[in-house]
Amino acid sequence: MAKILTSEFFRRDALDVAPDLVGKILVRTLDDGTELRERITETEAYRGEEDKGCHAAKGRTKRTEVLYGESGVIYVYLCYGVHWLMNVITGEIDQPQGVLFRCGEVHNGPGKLTKFLGVDGSFNGGSFCGNDRIRIEDDGSRPGIRTAPRVGIDYAGDYWKNVEWRFIADGK
Repeated sequence: MAKILTSEFFRRDALDVAPDLVGKILVRTLDDGTELRERITETEAYRGEEDKGCHAAKGRTKRTEVLYGESGVIYVYLCYGVHWLMNVITGEIDQPQGVLFRCGEVHNGPGKLTKFLGVDGSFNGGSFCGNDRIRIEDDGSRPGIRTAPRVGIDYAGDYWKNVEWRFIADGK
């Protein structure tokens, strides 16, 4: 039987949580009780104000305040005014870091994944822990993982755009 991830799982460094999320299952419960499920196949870690790819690189703002909060909290933002992207906050309070859900088994891309799950800005600031609308389950799946550079952060400079903080299930 699958277990639901708790805040303790997320209260670790993003570089530990990101690969450990690969193989877990995002579960979205709709208002009518229908469950949408998708296995996570790709994540990206973002780690602190020093990480020029992280939204916290410019410090605390109204938009980034959630990054400085509790682990397990959901950070959702609109990308290019079109796609909602979903992250989970990791680590300790006041140490801004998180993990982007980049792909699922069926929905290849962070915008496609959130669209399938019906995730929008209303999820921002909620938590994966004790949430009736969305949770992450662990059914014991442990895929092999390879790393690669993160995607879409050319603005961060050569070092930060090339650091291999993207974690991908083997075979994807």
